[in-house]
Amino acid sequence: MLTWSAAILAGGRGRRLDGRTKPLVELAPGRTMLARQVEALAAIGAVPRLIAPDAAVFAGLPFDVVPDLVAAGALGALYTAIATSPTPYVLAIAGDLPFVTAPFLDALVGRRGEAEAIVPRPGGRWQPLCAVYHRDVALRLRDRIDRGHWRVTDALEDLTVGAMTDADLAPFDPDGRLLLNVNTPEDLRVATRHAAL
Repeated sequence: MLTWSAAILAGGRGRRLDGRTKPLVELAPGRTMLARQVEALAAIGAVPRLIAPDAAVFAGLPFDVVPDLVAAGALGALYTAIATSPTPYVLAIAGDLPFVTAPFLDALVGRRGEAEAIVPRPGGRWQPLCAVYHRDVALRLRDRIDRGHWRVTDALEDLTVGAMTDADLAPFDPDGRLLLNVNTPEDLRVATRHAAL
């Protein structure tokens, strides 16, 4: 029986990126951020579900697309990924992290039994949108949403969390781009340069 599955949080309207759907942005001709993530996941035997506020945007792609169960930003997407997970654990990855690698994701998933959530903490800052969660935490996330507390990092306070520290991350991140996220046009320029290396 499978104990974990993967979900890509496809995000909203990308307001800071000229309204573009971030996972479908190309970092090289014909090569989207989504394609890079799918390739990394395929290397460790996973086919992701996409979690999206508008499933129609991803129509025609060979993935199950799950509409957000509740409109609550990133926390709503994370809640949806966990609450609808077909497996006890879910690897949730924000769709704007194009440089995650198969070895890193494999190591992250490999620690899934250590806590309710295994979350990278580069430079002492949590990265909860590239983490592994147990399905049991879904109701606690929903409670926060219902109370209007949508900050994802604050939601970690309600969970037992195992951190991937800088020392844990170092073998997977020699150039410092592993958890680079693309939110703005400048981020996209940086990511495009990295992708060309």
